[in-house]
Amino acid sequence: MSVPEPPPPDGVLTGPSDSLVAGEPTPGLSDMSPDEGLIEDFAVEDRAVEHLVGGLLSHYLPDLQRSKRALQELTQNQVVLLDTLEQEISKFKECHSMLDINALFTEAKHYHAKLVNIRKEMLMLHEKTSKLKKRALKLQQKRQREELEREQQREREFEREKQLTAKPAKRT
Repeated sequence: MSVPEPPPPDGVLTGPSDSLVAGEPTPGLSDMSPDEGLIEDFAVEDRAVEHLVGGLLSHYLPDLQRSKRALQELTQNQVVLLDTLEQEISKFKECHSMLDINALFTEAKHYHAKLVNIRKEMLMLHEKTSKLKKRALKLQQKRQREELEREQQREREFEREKQLTAKPAKRT
């Protein structure tokens, strides 16, 4: 059974190289490296590398796949939580708008009470003006009667004086 090999990381040799000769420094490795010369000591076989890679993959792959599934599940849960959070935020905003509406209703009640008071005052003023108009009309009528009576009294006095004045007698 052959397991596909993952691509090797940069600078790592995966198989025997024809260009490597015993005693030559390995390209990419420092002269100070403690592993210097190890590649030369081991004859790397493709089959052994496949078995090692297969064993390594069979050892770590199930854990990695479980981790991948767990991460996917966590991501899905996070999406669900974000949706729930957005819904809760919208409910919270709705509650605030309800508070604003309640404040508007309270303010409307206040202004309605003011309007009722103004209406009562206007009705009271209307009644007072009506009474004043009636009183003024009665006073005007009374004055007119008094003037009429004075005028009539003057005419009577004038007539009486006229009658009292001496009239020359008619000669016959």
